[in-house]
Amino acid sequence: FIRWLTVWKQWLDYRGLEGVTRSIARYGFIPEYADYSTIWTRVHNMIPQIDLPEEDELDVATDGSGLKTNNAGEYRVFRYKEKTKKKYLVVVITADVRNKKLLKVDVHVQKKGKSEPKIAKRHLKRLKKDGKKVRKIYGDGAMDSNDLFRYLDKEKIASAIKIRKNATTDHCKGSKRRRTEIRSYQRWGYELWSHLRRYGLRWAIEGIFSAVKRKFGENILAKSEKTMRAEAVQRFWSYDTVRNYGLNGIGIVG
Repeated sequence: FIRWLTVWKQWLDYRGLEGVTRSIARYGFIPEYADYSTIWTRVHNMIPQIDLPEEDELDVATDGSGLKTNNAGEYRVFRYKEKTKKKYLVVVITADVRNKKLLKVDVHVQKKGKSEPKIAKRHLKRLKKDGKKVRKIYGDGAMDSNDLFRYLDKEKIASAIKIRKNATTDHCKGSKRRRTEIRSYQRWGYELWSHLRRYGLRWAIEGIFSAVKRKFGENILAKSEKTMRAEAVQRFWSYDTVRNYGLNGIGIVG
């Protein structure tokens, strides 16, 4: 029931959720309604677990985007000379590119978390622990790192990670896999490389970011770092839950 209220929280405030439960209780579907304090306590800091698909082998993509934590706008900074700089929440997600299913979410305050390649590596390790075999990973230029390519080579995971424009084989630091990828990218050029690697599948993950921000907004209302992270995870989990229900008719608590 609380998970269901967490989905509704993306459109309603806590007083609105209390009103919803009052109506449900009045019609006899639940024994009594949940008051404001109960809903706030149960929902505010909850980080729901994302359900994984049934498939054992996955083709995934990892990418990051930002959510705003300050709604004042640039005018307030200009007009009142505010000294505090706006902080962004960095959300890094991993999703199945075949069916756009969300798999993992990582949230941190700007400049206080790990880089995208390190988070991608952590997501891959967690998926392996969950019994999922990743066949291929897609990523933009921010994912181009020696450490990640070493891990992909070790786990025999194929990749379609865009190479940075200034990348050279002189700075691969023991990553033969990345050195090979750099040479292939430079020899083929972006267009041919993109076609051969099927890089366009990566845009599935951009669709998730776009849908979440379009439907639920990109402004975080929470103030503390803990609750900001929880709110961000809830937002992406809610999108995945509603989408999964629409496609498969699977209930939120099923």
